[in-house]
Amino acid sequence: MSALLELDAAWYDYAGDIPALAGVSLAVSAGERVAILGANGSGKTTLLKLLAGLLFLRRGTYRAFGREITESLLAKNRFGMFFRKEVGVLFQNVEAQLFNATVADEIAFGPLQFRDPPDIVRRKVEESLDRFGLRALAGRPPFALSGGEKKKVALAAMLAVDPQVLLLDEPTAGLDPRSSRILVDLILEAQEQGKTVVTSTNDLHIVPEIAGRVVVFGEDRRLLATGAPEEILQSRDPLVRPLVCGEGDGPDEEGSCREDDIERIKRKKEIHLR
Repeated sequence: MSALLELDAAWYDYAGDIPALAGVSLAVSAGERVAILGANGSGKTTLLKLLAGLLFLRRGTYRAFGREITESLLAKNRFGMFFRKEVGVLFQNVEAQLFNATVADEIAFGPLQFRDPPDIVRRKVEESLDRFGLRALAGRPPFALSGGEKKKVALAAMLAVDPQVLLLDEPTAGLDPRSSRILVDLILEAQEQGKTVVTSTNDLHIVPEIAGRVVVFGEDRRLLATGAPEEILQSRDPLVRPLVCGEGDGPDEEGSCREDDIERIKRKKEIHLR
């Protein structure tokens, strides 16, 4: 299967001397579900911003939809509009992407920008309000909502334009269990529809369900490991293992997480899915 999104030897830094990605090569196939794990500051958010065309590489190449993505290419109306519609992004700080007067206006904004007919826009808004449990908040300004409510509004607005690619940065952070369940269902639904989903998360208990592949970033801003969720979550690698063990009694003598740690992760997943 050919890659839909592909980074080759990608380097990025902030202000010329603050490294964020160091020679990262990563290919994501169409319809794939990928989870990105790593410590804070390891480059996960920068990766998603690069994939979304919000940042541009210092060195290396990024290809998407068969084209090398550059700032000048995205400035061109035809391809730029195509790319912005087909790549949806949810920021970790969703306040940065909420700017309309009401929740309903926020959901309608994307479809209006892409010139959907008014009746289609109204239908998408109505469906989104019901789907995300936002009906009672439709006329309220997004800045007046709670953190979890803002995240749901941002998700609803992103999905209203029906992108092919979903880039989700810590999507379950700040959400209650019911809202997290909605999100997991949306990721699974998106995969069934053939969409490509890349999720950065620290919620390990949702990883086995939302991802078919896991990519781990090290503190040196390089790819540390990649593999199936079960392989990564039970890794004995001393650099990968702390991401899995987290709580509990830590690793056993062979370097793997103890059985009770693995069972803890499984129990958290079962509780989350109820």
